[in-house]
Amino acid sequence: MDWVIEARDLTKTYKMGEFDVHALCGVSFTIARGEIVSIMGPSGSGKSTMMNTLGCLDRPTSGEYILDGESVADMNDDQLASVRNRKVGFVFQSFNLLSRLTAVGNVELPLRYAGLTEGRRDRAKAALESVGLGDRMSHRPYELSGGQQQRVAVARAIVNDPAIIMADEPTGNLDSKVGKEIMNLLLNLNKDRGTTLIIVTHDPLIAAQTQRVIRLRDGELDLTYKEAEGSK
Repeated sequence: MDWVIEARDLTKTYKMGEFDVHALCGVSFTIARGEIVSIMGPSGSGKSTMMNTLGCLDRPTSGEYILDGESVADMNDDQLASVRNRKVGFVFQSFNLLSRLTAVGNVELPLRYAGLTEGRRDRAKAALESVGLGDRMSHRPYELSGGQQQRVAVARAIVNDPAIIMADEPTGNLDSKVGKEIMNLLLNLNKDRGTTLIIVTHDPLIAAQTQRVIRLRDGELDLTYKEAEGSK
């Protein structure tokens, strides 16, 4: 099997004054290249910590994490930043666009961080065209609707052709119609490009569109839920 993610006994412990908070408690799973997976769980279950770890925004306290063939658990901050820029595209609920930049300027950012100069603008334009915003390249975020801003965010996520796209509640700030359009856009990226999708969501309707649900509870895999899903 071609695994794009291998997580083995991942733990994450935070210090809160005199107390240790165990956000992840020995979590192990794999995700195949091209798979569509949702991560679910109640507040405090470890979803955000898991996303930060899988997206190389943070490192685990212990355990092994292999992303697209690279062991990243023990990397320093600069190494993590490099892997994150090359291998992970992010789509956030709040879009996270820079207001001073145009749509194409926002999409160029991952290429700029990677040190790419030649062809950077052309690649950013192509990414915007692929999400249906070829006529909005020079618009700034405040000139775009919420759905258009999220499309810019998707274009920014795919411009580096990452191994995975991590979407954190990608439809949470959108009405149901626009949210459906964004979800279809993400699913089509998987279909057309084979991009692995990992979607953090509270919405069972979103999770139902993924191939597999990883459910967390108290920092551990909720195996009862997993067995119930598998028995359907």
